[in-house]
Amino acid sequence: MTDLDHRRLGVDLYNATWDLLERTDRAPEDDDEMLARAHASMYHWLRFEGVRPENVGRGHWLVSRVHAVLGQADAAAYHASRYVTIARGGAGEGWDLAAALEASARAAAVGGDFDAAERYEAEARDVLASLTDPEDREVVEADLGTLPRRA
Repeated sequence: MTDLDHRRLGVDLYNATWDLLERTDRAPEDDDEMLARAHASMYHWLRFEGVRPENVGRGHWLVSRVHAVLGQADAAAYHASRYVTIARGGAGEGWDLAAALEASARAAAVGGDFDAAERYEAEARDVLASLTDPEDREVVEADLGTLPRRA
């Protein structure tokens, strides 16, 4: 397999994961496939010689989101934390840190720790407030709007 094959598969599997994430009629087998696609996407990005840290971070974000959707808070938190570490290390765009914090908030909420979720959300909103590009803010703000909330 060539380096470019790994990159192409990483991108294609990322998008294919979203196809399943957006479905509301997933069966348990679809959930299994969605999780496999997310992990496979990240695997192929990691095999691409030109991978940048932000690509790895965004892979962790996708894997975290899938685990959160499946109610697997610990795995979601692990991958969100990896993305936070990568983004705090200076990789990516300004919105990367906000997205990583959104993933951390979602993982905490899925695990029932709404105090931590609110702290992560507040920090993500602080990061968003510093961004000048409204499109960069909109995507993360939309995700923050779908966070699980206290009952």
